[in-house]
Amino acid sequence: MILGFDTSSAHVGAALLDSNGIVAAAHEDMARGQAERLMPMLEEVLAQGGATWQDLTAIGVGIGPGNFTGVRLSVAAARGLALSLNIPAVGVSLLEATALDTPGPVLACLSAPRDQAYVQSQGMAPSIPAQLIAMSEMPGTWADPGLTCVGPASAQVAERLGTTALPARHAPAEAIARIAALRWRDGPPRPAPLYLKPADAAPSRDAPPVILE
Repeated sequence: MILGFDTSSAHVGAALLDSNGIVAAAHEDMARGQAERLMPMLEEVLAQGGATWQDLTAIGVGIGPGNFTGVRLSVAAARGLALSLNIPAVGVSLLEATALDTPGPVLACLSAPRDQAYVQSQGMAPSIPAQLIAMSEMPGTWADPGLTCVGPASAQVAERLGTTALPARHAPAEAIARIAALRWRDGPPRPAPLYLKPADAAPSRDAPPVILE
């Protein structure tokens, strides 16, 4: 059994996958409160699927790109759970998850602040690596014949490129669980955040406190 989850955007999502497919899933849109909602949702999905923590074979987690704090939350939770349960954790890019099971060529498109998008291609030549790009800077040369833009920002990108837009085939957590099921046996490295832009929060300009010994 694979438990996948994600808090990389304004949502909390979880899915439980066994050899027959997705057996339980939940997805809630929320801009705040993800840290408080994540663990209860994971337990609810396990209960819905008739499973316990000890039944899990591996964990899949969304590593971004997306909200800085949300990505850190999920990755830290996945690493802690994997360590305590002695099972592997597989980090999965949300761009890859978004493109899952959509026939190519595909351009995965995730929303980003300030009229930008996170994009990555699948089945395009030459390929487009994962990147953050302004809508106004998106080159028309990306408009491959038959290209499908997929994901939350697909409509805006497709309008810019003159191509087709479709929603993702799977909810983020479900796609993450499916991809993790294909990779957990390969000894994956510990999940690490995928940041394609710096954090919005700037370091404090105040002098640090003096530590008295």
